[in-house]
Amino acid sequence: MVSIKEKIAYGLGDTASNIVFQTVMLFLTFFYTDIFGISPAFVGTMFLAVRLIDAVTDPLMGALADRTNTKWGKFRPYLLWFALPFGIISVLAFTTPDLGEEGKMIYAFVTYTALMMVYTAINIPYCALGGVLTADPKERVSIQSYRFVFAMLGGLLVSGLTLPLVDFLGQGDKAKGYQLTIAAMSILGVAMFLTCFWGTKERLHPPVDQQSSFKQDLGFLLKNDQWRILSIAAVCLLSGMVLRTSLAIYYVKYFLNMPDSITLFITLGMLGNIFGCMLAQPLAKRVCKVKAYISLQLIAAALCVASYFVAADQTMLAFAMFILWGFTFNMATPLLWAKMADAVDYGQYKTGVRITGMIYSSIIFFIKLGVAVGGAAAGWLLSGYGYQADTTQTAEALNGILLSFTLYPALGSILVAIVMRWYVLDSNKVDEVHLALNKQH
Repeated sequence: MVSIKEKIAYGLGDTASNIVFQTVMLFLTFFYTDIFGISPAFVGTMFLAVRLIDAVTDPLMGALADRTNTKWGKFRPYLLWFALPFGIISVLAFTTPDLGEEGKMIYAFVTYTALMMVYTAINIPYCALGGVLTADPKERVSIQSYRFVFAMLGGLLVSGLTLPLVDFLGQGDKAKGYQLTIAAMSILGVAMFLTCFWGTKERLHPPVDQQSSFKQDLGFLLKNDQWRILSIAAVCLLSGMVLRTSLAIYYVKYFLNMPDSITLFITLGMLGNIFGCMLAQPLAKRVCKVKAYISLQLIAAALCVASYFVAADQTMLAFAMFILWGFTFNMATPLLWAKMADAVDYGQYKTGVRITGMIYSSIIFFIKLGVAVGGAAAGWLLSGYGYQADTTQTAEALNGILLSFTLYPALGSILVAIVMRWYVLDSNKVDEVHLALNKQH
């Protein structure tokens, strides 16, 4: 059994990660277009271009973590080494130097790329750490439930405090307000990463005689059919989620015409996320994790579609639909991450080689690819529908914001539900895999 204290320490690592991750999803598109003054089309293209870099750095980071051997373990040391750089670069990404249009685009590209690279260096080992805290499938769901409750608390911190802090610290200067707000949150994030480092312990290790090259690891990875399914699902999942969360500010400000209620809207949505994560473990105890995951995605898609028919003056209903969507969507999130640890075991069962870091890093790459696709789609759709920053929108732009916030994200959840029909690691199969691995030892 992993102690509650250790689960909390592990969860605080994702609180720290989400201070940046949720800020990127909720505010970065808006920050670039309305504060820094970059065109939404460029922002969308930039988000996608940086994923080409991740295609190289993510698997390399996973392979490096698998080959790291220190007195602290394979994955925990990266929390110690990269906590401070992560905080510093986060602040630089939300800094607005006085540059021309081209200079702004270059600065945004360089700092956003650096932010994603340092995020890779700390988040991939952090995620892989969750797969080596215990071998118990039920405990894995519990650990991930704790993790995502604390992750969403980080999101709640971001959604509830960002805009008020921007106003308070900026004193009318929103650019300065964003910089100081992210600086304050980054200090908190560094402290949380260090708490996660000191409060956790790695318990699962690869076979002592395991020797393989990076090329061989890639071969073992490709043989893992369940990894392939989770990777495809991750792209579809995050594409829809990030498109919806990126458009939330625009939806409230322009479609609902309630700019003063942006913070309330996304904060209530984050509360829905938290309660959904809290119910993941009780749900997993009562029903098949795979069937539950598919059902939750279909319900989330239905809620997105239903939101399309909510009129601009039905504000209470609009708020309720967003909360319910977050509740349903994020009840499934811990289940997905528990499946990743199962996929690591399954890979060892099939090949005899345990590549925890490689599996997590590659799935995280596809998660970030989904983030990029969703972010790029948000920028491109805004541009395509004729959005103009901080002004009264045309009927076409308002309809585009509504479509992009409701119907298009529903497609992501529907595709996830379809893909997961080929996922076979239910409770019986996981028990079979663990029994075989125990016999090997």
